[in-house]
Amino acid sequence: MIKDTIVAGCCAVAMALTACGGGKEYFVKEVTFPEGADEATKIEMASRLVPSEKQLAWQDLELTAFLHYGINTYTDREWGDGKEDPALFNPDSLDADQWVRTLRDAGFRLVILTAKHHDGFCLWPTATTSHSVASSPWKEGKGDVVRELREACDRYGMKMGLYLSPWDRNAECYGDSPRYNDMFVAQLTELLSNYGKIDEVWFDGACGEGPNGKKQDYDWIRFKETIETLQPEAVTAIMGDDIRWVGNEKGQGRETEWSATALTPGIYPGSDEANERLGLSAKAPDLGSREIVAKADRLHWWPSEVDVSIRPGWFYHEKEEPKALAELAEIYLTSVGRNSVLLLNVPPDTHGRINRKDAARLSELRNWIDENFSDNLISEEEKDLSYDFDKPSIVNTVVIEENIAKGQQVEAFEVLVRTDGQWRHAAEGTTIGRKRIIVFPETEADGIRIDILSARGDTDVEVSGAYCIRMPGSGDAAVQGHTSVPTDGWTTVPSDATAAIDGDKKTFWQSRSGIKNLTIDMGTVRDVTGFTYTPRDGDDKNGTIFQYRLFASHDGQTWTEIPTSGEFSNIVNNPIEQHIHFDTPVNTRMLKIECLQEINGGDFISAVEFSVLTSDK
Repeated sequence: MIKDTIVAGCCAVAMALTACGGGKEYFVKEVTFPEGADEATKIEMASRLVPSEKQLAWQDLELTAFLHYGINTYTDREWGDGKEDPALFNPDSLDADQWVRTLRDAGFRLVILTAKHHDGFCLWPTATTSHSVASSPWKEGKGDVVRELREACDRYGMKMGLYLSPWDRNAECYGDSPRYNDMFVAQLTELLSNYGKIDEVWFDGACGEGPNGKKQDYDWIRFKETIETLQPEAVTAIMGDDIRWVGNEKGQGRETEWSATALTPGIYPGSDEANERLGLSAKAPDLGSREIVAKADRLHWWPSEVDVSIRPGWFYHEKEEPKALAELAEIYLTSVGRNSVLLLNVPPDTHGRINRKDAARLSELRNWIDENFSDNLISEEEKDLSYDFDKPSIVNTVVIEENIAKGQQVEAFEVLVRTDGQWRHAAEGTTIGRKRIIVFPETEADGIRIDILSARGDTDVEVSGAYCIRMPGSGDAAVQGHTSVPTDGWTTVPSDATAAIDGDKKTFWQSRSGIKNLTIDMGTVRDVTGFTYTPRDGDDKNGTIFQYRLFASHDGQTWTEIPTSGEFSNIVNNPIEQHIHFDTPVNTRMLKIECLQEINGGDFISAVEFSVLTSDK
């Protein structure tokens, strides 16, 4: 029997059910602690927090895919400004079957399409705006990318999800909160009513200035109610309460990744205050330890999704290359292997197809997984924590799984291998969750064992595999066709900015307060094809440039502005090296970058590295 309890002040639902035969009460999706409860009581209740049925099914997917595709594909940008001409969208061979077939063959089980990104261009013929495929020459304005993906997913047995950007830089009503919320709900209603079963709805929390200078106040509760009414089986991601953003776009889950977390979903009223009181954010390293639980009023089952792109950017850019197989293999181990679901972005190219290089890399990844996780040294079928091998074998990897239908219990464990009749320490870890892949130094052994060192309640854990895996070697660079110019003899203004051009990614330059420009003098005139900017990463990203202007000069007196996008889109969440390529080479001796907006509104800038690109070999 399931009992629903509405949490005061928000739309979250805490449900409790009695397990068949055992009489044990579980809390589904959320548990609120009694006032004055001590740590032991809270930990015991936390041990009975479990996922909803649709969350459980989602966590079993392991591999899901993102398709960032839209008007940005044809403007070579990451974030459009909403002023793009719909006529730019005109793929010559869009093939949704090729998308889905490629992803299915690579082992992916769900695909999410960017039905609308921040530029507001809609990939379906919506009644809410003319800024859509209906105004493009593609299929004479009668095309519908969402429909084509739906039909392809049906043909190949793929689950389908949709991303609908709340931020809309084209909508005239954006910033007039009631009007825009009506428009957004209308768009959401179209997508969730006309395209069959939708398995995941993906929102980010992007929120920019409206045309009238007002911030848009999103009606998240109304959006959630719309989804629950039209697609009750869909999970809601990021700005939803079913799936949590892991906190980075590098493809890395935490070493300690709790699905039972004290972090309050952002759509709940009062979430900012609740999270601030606990010192929590999506990027916090600890979201569910005993120390956090002891201070919390309630916990949520909110498992993590690790989103990362196969290329440096999220949309297709011709000059970028896919990540090397070695990096993708590492991403697999640190996402799926750390109690998370991997959401790998594979952006269709300007022809409307998954690029052959990306398709080949996906096939390589599938082969690597199959080859390395097929020769299981464990032959017994029964669930246990100690296994004998058929013969002494080289082992360096163990796969451990927790039955999360009964909660997430394990707080610490040790991996031991048996050599010459003696059990020896091989590795240790904290959380397990849905799946944990532990890699340790190669050892010849004839058995493997897991010791649970600390747990919140009764554990239901099994070792599902022991292997000897091989990591692939390094591969292609992320960007080809351009080379960095040597910096010998260069000077900078300010003169103390040399750390920004020293070629050392371990150093960085930060300007003094009030200085938001950086000038580089190469000492000689060159044909420059672009530049790179590497921001600071980690906890301190202060000084990161978001919007900018770029100028060229031969003498430092007369400056000419170089046309660029003027924005390092998504640099806050994805602080990777930014590659900017000019439409035509610029003949110049000096480059000056002028920061128009620092990510936090600060009055100084910083740079790990700033390099100049040329097509010279």
